[in-house]
Amino acid sequence: MRLALALALSAGLAPALLTPAAVAQTRPPIDAGPANAADQTPAFPGQTRAPQPDEPTAFATETVATGLPRLWALEFLPDGRMLVTAKSGTMHIVGQDGRVGAMIQGVPSVDSRGQGGLLDLALDPGFADNHRIYISYSEPRGDGVNGTTVARAVLDMREGNTAALNSFEVIFRQTPGYAGTSHFGSRLAFRRDGTLFVTVGERSDTPIRDRAQALDAGMGKVFRINTDGSVPADNPFVGRDGAQPQIWSYGHRNLQSAIVDHAGDLWTVEHGPRGGDELNRPEAARNYGWPVITYGLNYNGTPVGDGITRHEGMEQPVYYWDPVIAPSGMAEYNGDLFPAWRGHFLIGGLAAKAIVVLAVEDGRVVTEEWVPLKARVRDVKVAPDGTVYAVTETGNSSNIVRVIPKKGS
Repeated sequence: MRLALALALSAGLAPALLTPAAVAQTRPPIDAGPANAADQTPAFPGQTRAPQPDEPTAFATETVATGLPRLWALEFLPDGRMLVTAKSGTMHIVGQDGRVGAMIQGVPSVDSRGQGGLLDLALDPGFADNHRIYISYSEPRGDGVNGTTVARAVLDMREGNTAALNSFEVIFRQTPGYAGTSHFGSRLAFRRDGTLFVTVGERSDTPIRDRAQALDAGMGKVFRINTDGSVPADNPFVGRDGAQPQIWSYGHRNLQSAIVDHAGDLWTVEHGPRGGDELNRPEAARNYGWPVITYGLNYNGTPVGDGITRHEGMEQPVYYWDPVIAPSGMAEYNGDLFPAWRGHFLIGGLAAKAIVVLAVEDGRVVTEEWVPLKARVRDVKVAPDGTVYAVTETGNSSNIVRVIPKKGS
């Protein structure tokens, strides 16, 4: 796709030839307001502000649970109950009736300052048999130093909505650590081969964020590990002097959304600066540019670095947002209740206060739709019955909201 795009541009072909053939939409893009970096232009047609679908989705919402601690992640257990993590460092089981169980025992200590805390969770592909789960969290490492850490444990479910973590084992640590409170990432996503993708942030501050470009540092990376923490032999930087062998891709900012789709491809959405949130399909050994290239600006309105959006050897995002949606959490819709969404990406929007629905065809975004929830959306999951669940947050508390088809639609 990159080669075809480059050849088309160099040949001077009309932009219409580069637009995905499936785009036959007539509704304008969502009006999110003026761009922060108005002088920046996309690298190819459709890279930002895709049209809305011709037929807006008719939906209704139901509140499943209210007044929870500020949650970060939600996963469905095989029996339909929900396992959730709270930023403060607790885990709970939430019943289908919305009843919240007591704190799960055996959860590690976390550094919950700033953006830190107990972060993502994932069920082992063999969870039905082994009851194993994986969690990521900002681990305190002494003297204010911390870092994103991944551990696995066995979820010992007991009577009611109570449980404990047994056989707890750390399998990955982002290194070096850093004395900061921002940009930990992090999401966990299983590949079809059973390996685990781990996304981490670049820790935000200058100059530490520059190490997103360094292969000897764990800032701003997607990692791929085996479930015991060992390194897959076919990782792209295995055997390269000075490179961390767990690295899959690099040059990322703060990745808080990740899935492996039905075709087996990894997709991520990362927070950009003021403008410049990015949807990427990270490939092995590729450099995604941060902070050398980016859309958007620093929060103070100045250019990031040299203010460039393209550089040889650095990948363009599949799609970007300016203004930002502030992405967190992601799912691919595979249910039956919303047939128009089948195969679409559902992305939590903290700033958008909505679920952002993207239709992606042939590696390009063809439509964008928002499902407004009037609250920051931290995580999105598709329930076994095809309804969509969102973790919303207001201040230091969270609700779990279910999105269902509107009656008569």
